[in-house]
Amino acid sequence: MATVELKMPKMGESVHEATIIRWLKNEGDAIQADESVLEIATDKVDSEVPSTAAGTLVKRLFNEGDVVQVGTAIAIIETGGGSGEVKAAPASAPAPVSAPAPAPVATPAPVSAPAPVATTSISSNANRFYSPLVKNIAQTEGISQPELDSIQGTGSEGRVTKKDILAFVDAKKSGKTSPAPVAVQAQPTAPTSMPASSSPAISMSGDVEIVEMDRMRKLIADHMVMSKQTSPHVTSYVEADVTNLVMWRDKIKKPFEKREGEKITFTPVFIEAVVKAIKDYPLINVSVDGTKIIIKKNINIGMAAALPTGNLIVPVIKNADRLNLLGLTKSVNDLANRARANKLQPDEIQGGTFTLTNVGSFGNVMGTPIINQPQVAILAVGAIRKKPAVIETPSGDAIAIRHMMFLSLSYDHRVVDGSLGGSFLRRIADYLEQFDGSRDI
Repeated sequence: MATVELKMPKMGESVHEATIIRWLKNEGDAIQADESVLEIATDKVDSEVPSTAAGTLVKRLFNEGDVVQVGTAIAIIETGGGSGEVKAAPASAPAPVSAPAPAPVATPAPVSAPAPVATTSISSNANRFYSPLVKNIAQTEGISQPELDSIQGTGSEGRVTKKDILAFVDAKKSGKTSPAPVAVQAQPTAPTSMPASSSPAISMSGDVEIVEMDRMRKLIADHMVMSKQTSPHVTSYVEADVTNLVMWRDKIKKPFEKREGEKITFTPVFIEAVVKAIKDYPLINVSVDGTKIIIKKNINIGMAAALPTGNLIVPVIKNADRLNLLGLTKSVNDLANRARANKLQPDEIQGGTFTLTNVGSFGNVMGTPIINQPQVAILAVGAIRKKPAVIETPSGDAIAIRHMMFLSLSYDHRVVDGSLGGSFLRRIADYLEQFDGSRDI
């Protein structure tokens, strides 16, 4: 009998390890090719790992809760023939993302991995590996390096997991931990960041129900807090007259659906306007690394999608500037449908350079979204409403019923000032107001 190694698949360029959540197959179980063997989780998404061969699962090499490096063998599968030698199978392709579903949340939580705080970093003094998520939590909670090194890890090879560090934080807040030893240094070092303020006491009296956050909601919470602590947020607003756009969509939506077999929404038009405005103001399409500004040449637009479980995920349209309106429509519909069906691939929620969230889909007229780190700006589009408005005509000003909407842009005031942020937002509105109602798609 030949045997094949099932390896931890590559889950994206920035993902180097994953945690085994649950084994779906036991030792001795028969497995078909491409049948799911186990569930894994990264800082970005949850996925299932399919088998690379048909046979019998003869050995599980790791336990649930273990953190495993990408490319490491996690199981041995015995196939039907051969000499009994172990063959190293290629790492299986990333399985569809098992992501939570849409909820009316005004501030999208992109499920891209929580980005490390750019201004500071935590480095180990003891050759110990810490995942980016653990480093982020340590940074946020003001845990010093000696304290981090003192935590007893329960992961593979004693690695500190998210559960370990959160338990340490809880114990520290309750005064149950002893102070970590302080290393003697020849020269004073810069002070560490201030610890996050403790949460207010919650009264448990009365009729209450306590519900544990699911894994994605915990990641969203960590990412949102990290973003607010990283970027000084400023939000600008503008109101746009999109009557031409609404009339154009009303005119072409039925013929388009009959021809293409799918609907056309306003989202691809919004994305098209954002792409044009980014080309006019490229300093919106950047990230911050300490005192360095990283200008992104690719324009990758993330679109916040609500999921059936009440959470949000942000699939990314890569190189959106290379797509025409029909291509954007196809991409938007495809990503939105697969997000709701939990069929996104990990790479499809990474690499965004700017994010759009449609709070209007929840009936909201405007919102103040939180920046999707490591980006520096995020646009919220509100509901389109009929309103009386003053319009200019050849015979003078007049009051007419127009389709109006609010756009709001939250931006990182470290690198985007009011002039840039306001001008960029106004330019998006201009492109929407000047939409050609006679164009074809």
